[in-house]
Amino acid sequence: MRTFVVDHPLVAHKLTVLRDKKTSSPVFRQLTEELVTLLAYEATRDVRTQPVEIETPITRAIGTAFTKPTPLVVPILRAGLGMLEGMTKLVPTAEVGFLGMARDEETLDIITYAERLPENLTGRQIFVLDPMLATGGTLSEAIKFLFRRGASDVTCICLLAAPEGLAKLEEELADANVKIVLASIDEKLNDKAYIVPGLGDAGDRLYGLAK
Repeated sequence: MRTFVVDHPLVAHKLTVLRDKKTSSPVFRQLTEELVTLLAYEATRDVRTQPVEIETPITRAIGTAFTKPTPLVVPILRAGLGMLEGMTKLVPTAEVGFLGMARDEETLDIITYAERLPENLTGRQIFVLDPMLATGGTLSEAIKFLFRRGASDVTCICLLAAPEGLAKLEEELADANVKIVLASIDEKLNDKAYIVPGLGDAGDRLYGLAK
């Protein structure tokens, strides 16, 4: 497993505004999209490509295209949906699957409640979107789910991570071909398993709390 924190002034600035509790949901959504695009630029650095011949208005030339099958983007519902637009703007030809996993706030167990993915993921480069890597339980289970379908190359894009979550992934997936791309590694988890200083519940801040 490899971890990469994107060190860039634009990333730091947008993340600061996301953390601010006064930031409204519409602004939070817009900044999440912009931030994910910046993170995705680094996350896709090793995307597989092949040379292709094209014709410019002047002459024929050799360019670059994604290999087949194209990358697969997998947002973790529901908060990962807020990251999808930023990713697909950068990689518009990618295919999109969905994986519904949630943490039980009482037991902290991971529950899988929905999935829309190919049965066979052999040979696919997969990009998982999940804003918060807190305990690491959700992301660990998601990656294992993808591996059971045949995946062997998984990159996870997260806004924030806690050291405890990263340690859990390292313990469970140390030898796996997994890359974690982050805007920040925060201080710790609190007694409710929220990241400190964090930015609160990403899903609620993206979409509001339905009552």
